[in-house]
Amino acid sequence: MGNTFGHLFRITTWGESHGDSVGVVVDGCPSRVPIALEDIQRELDRRRPGQSDITTQRKETDRAEILSGVFEGQSLGSPISILVRNEDIRSKDYEHMRTTFRPSHADYTYQAKYGIRNWKGGGRASARETIGRVAAGAIAKKVLAAECGVEIVGYVKQVWTLKADVDPNTVTLAQVEANEVRCPDAKMASKMIERIKEARKDGDSLGGIVEVVARNVPVGLGEPVFDKLEADLGRGILSLPACKGFEVGSGFGGTTMTGSQHNDPFYMDGKRVRTRTNLSGGIQGGISNGEHIVIRAAFKPTATIMKSQETVDEEGHDTTLEGRGRHDPCVLPRAVPMVEAMMSLVLVDHYLMQRAVKGSD
Repeated sequence: MGNTFGHLFRITTWGESHGDSVGVVVDGCPSRVPIALEDIQRELDRRRPGQSDITTQRKETDRAEILSGVFEGQSLGSPISILVRNEDIRSKDYEHMRTTFRPSHADYTYQAKYGIRNWKGGGRASARETIGRVAAGAIAKKVLAAECGVEIVGYVKQVWTLKADVDPNTVTLAQVEANEVRCPDAKMASKMIERIKEARKDGDSLGGIVEVVARNVPVGLGEPVFDKLEADLGRGILSLPACKGFEVGSGFGGTTMTGSQHNDPFYMDGKRVRTRTNLSGGIQGGISNGEHIVIRAAFKPTATIMKSQETVDEEGHDTTLEGRGRHDPCVLPRAVPMVEAMMSLVLVDHYLMQRAVKGSD
């Protein structure tokens, strides 16, 4: 249970961090969507470990294999199965954690829930599970682009207390990918990189915020009352490892404003209804209004650190634990394609639901 996401566009991820392989099955993708292995690999390369000196040094090529559902460069309409083999497995790094619960990890809760856990890495709780999400998200992006021209761009908005100045209306993928921290504010990106390196040197970790904008989203996506668009976005984003917060539009900042300050005035742009501001973040009443959808995801500091921490073992004995192995001192740079993927999966699912209700024009 809990390994499948979506209604009409459904994905099921599978595999463990230190197992033979990980992957995803995508069901509900429309037929005849152009899908090339390069499209999927491009997104996986943005997510993969070892891509810079501010990410984990686990060396994985993360080469995707399409096992089914694609023929002659197009989707067949049948389930698409994608596999990525784990290559750089060092389970011995976790041997000393076999019976010890790592602070702020899923070790204790998985043991308490299932009575068994895979102590080699994080198992299903590892960010390695997100390979399947990112691969599926690449397909979702293709559907959205082909059907309605949706463009999704994510970037690092904040690391620790360092906040970037980015305009979601104009930011480009090229600006995001111009540096290893994926922050389009070049001056702030340099400060973020240095701070992450300091944290790694100290054996510590940092958290932050990823912001994502979706442009050209059709009006009408979202289902009242319990399947509001922002509700499904929140569910998808908060399911990501280490994600502890979600905002859309003004988010928590809107609580400091009055209604007259926060309301988005309407006007007519030709035959189209528009809003002069976008504090709603492109969603009103749980339904997309045609403006850019802007969301933010808050990620906690990486739980594995190289400092000694107090904990207990499976027998309830007090002990201490110091992290080993290869871990991200800050998950933010690699989290960008993960958040983009979840946003893409939610939007394509709601697009297909809306198309089913309204019919094709």
